[in-house]
Amino acid sequence: MKLSPRLVALSGAVAAGLIAAGTTAAVQAAPAHPVPNPAQARAAAVGAASSLVASRPGYLHASANDAFVQRPVISSEGIQYVPYERTYKGLAVVGGDFVLATTSTGEVTYASVAQQQSIGELSTTPKLTAATAERTARAQLRKVTGVKGTTLVVHTLGARPALAWETTVTGTGSDGPSRLTVDVDAVTGAVLGTQEHVVRGTGTGAWNGPVTLNTTQSGSTYSLKDPTVTNQSCQDAANNTTFSGPDDVWGNGTGTSKETGCVDALFSAQTEHKMLSQWLGRNGANGSGGAWPIRVGLNDQNAYYDGSQVQIGKNTAGQWIGSLDVVAHEIGHGIDDTTPGGISRGNTQEFVADTFGAATEWFANEPASYDAPDFLVGEKINLVGSGPIRNMYNPSALGDANCYSSSIPSQEVHAAAGPGNHWFYLLAMGSNPTNGQPTSPTCNSSTVTGLGIQKAIKIMYNAMLLKTTSSSYLKYRTWTLQAAKALYPGSCTEFNTVKAAWDAVSLPAQSADPTCTTGTPTPTPTATSTPTPTPGGCSGQKLTNSGFESGTTGWTASSGVITSSASQAAHGGSYKAWLDGYGSTHTDTVTQSVSIPAGCRATLSFWLHIDTAESGSTAYDKLTVKAGSTTLATYSNVNAASGYVQRSFDVSALAGTTATISFSGVEDSSLQTSFVVDDTALTLS
Repeated sequence: MKLSPRLVALSGAVAAGLIAAGTTAAVQAAPAHPVPNPAQARAAAVGAASSLVASRPGYLHASANDAFVQRPVISSEGIQYVPYERTYKGLAVVGGDFVLATTSTGEVTYASVAQQQSIGELSTTPKLTAATAERTARAQLRKVTGVKGTTLVVHTLGARPALAWETTVTGTGSDGPSRLTVDVDAVTGAVLGTQEHVVRGTGTGAWNGPVTLNTTQSGSTYSLKDPTVTNQSCQDAANNTTFSGPDDVWGNGTGTSKETGCVDALFSAQTEHKMLSQWLGRNGANGSGGAWPIRVGLNDQNAYYDGSQVQIGKNTAGQWIGSLDVVAHEIGHGIDDTTPGGISRGNTQEFVADTFGAATEWFANEPASYDAPDFLVGEKINLVGSGPIRNMYNPSALGDANCYSSSIPSQEVHAAAGPGNHWFYLLAMGSNPTNGQPTSPTCNSSTVTGLGIQKAIKIMYNAMLLKTTSSSYLKYRTWTLQAAKALYPGSCTEFNTVKAAWDAVSLPAQSADPTCTTGTPTPTPTATSTPTPTPGGCSGQKLTNSGFESGTTGWTASSGVITSSASQAAHGGSYKAWLDGYGSTHTDTVTQSVSIPAGCRATLSFWLHIDTAESGSTAYDKLTVKAGSTTLATYSNVNAASGYVQRSFDVSALAGTTATISFSGVEDSSLQTSFVVDDTALTLS
């Protein structure tokens, strides 16, 4: 039996664990400028955000049953960030969060929204029992030692909103200690997504030389507990007891001593605390004047943060690894965890934490005999006998990727840090530093001039304050550009350097990327507008209406191809190009002509989702992608998969011409295949 047009378009559309791209929107274009009274600025931000949310603008994708919970305002450099969480019929919405940025006088300038479609009308009556869902959650770990409840939530990080049971299990996973939150579809029993709260990193030796510590005295007893930072202490991991003694002299200089390890670890934590305050204006690692206890004694060549503590292990020589970059990296995970959106997803969390390790080393500025400032992770001792474990200026020197590709989000999480670390080095130091730091190869043979470590970490931190649960490498490009634009409203130098550094690691431009023109504030693109290409030279994104949010503007398409139909989810915004899906002989096309300046490198990228009712390995239905007369790729029903996959092609050979970018889908006489294209870009560099 032949299928009616597009009736099976949702087959295969549920993307288990897929992290949907977030929406970014500008509400007003107004530069941030601080006012003398921080309390007044926060109050103005709360009032402005509340008014905007009450009006339910379209980019929030609010349904009639949604309610919103405002979280505490975070202030940075005069910019006020107001995070929100969402509920649906009283249930927490996973992926329903967003952040509104305002000026100090209460003008809302930017919205960062995770959710990509309205929940609509969704039943909140489960077919699956909580006990069954818990068994599924338990099965995700090798060994379970505890379960923290099972509650109903609405999960919106996949291709469609779904009712889910959410369970947090603790125990041991394939990589060691684990505290894993698992969302199980309350109707089908499928695992919709997981979030690991134990975030691991490894590091360097335990030596920082003679140091001064803030300790606590009680009567005649001293302890390795910071007297001013809540929960910041160093303990023996064997019994979670804070080190104490009759005097205020600690450690014996031997790296195998736990007390010496604690000296280094607490010094590192207190140094990072100062950096956060003096460079970023953050009130403690957790944002509210506190931190987490550090426990030395993990019997592993590792260290980790799990939401309640930092555990410090040892190297193969038995020395405890409480160095600046290790401890600051692990606390960096805690900073990530306590900024909007929680721990970064999409395999970005390790590079995010590495930026805090590097910034803390540079803030400390120790001499070469100790943990001197550099962009190596684990450089002081051989953690496992092979020197540093990550290289930020040339990740490929240690086997990690220098350049971004579509495979990065699925790599091992530490290896996936390569492109982000490389970007941060280029942003801070540039490709050819003049301060004694090493040169850094770029993926596009460009030259990047760095901004310095302090500006780089400030931009990174403010991007994290726009973070939502939709975080990914692609989103961090947009967020860091917006952060640079907001932090330095009178200049495009910082913005252009952020952009040049991302281009230099081959991370393509996104339809939500803001633009910057010196002297003329440019509105950040709204959820329904198209970004204007950066004028002049070999830079910018050249396709008109690249995300299809303005309908057929700029495109020539078959009838009905560019659509906001809810039957197929967009990758970003509401519109996309949906070719075929009829289950009968059919051809759909969508094309756009674009001029590519001579001498420029050009990259065509797009996100593609394919679902099908066909089966087997025969290609019955095909999508052909061409640039000019060159066929770049052909996809078919055989390539069907849940969720979107980004595709990218070098089309530099077309520089100096006007070429037609075309997508052509051809479907045979039965069994539908849908080819859904979104968030295209033709990026010059």
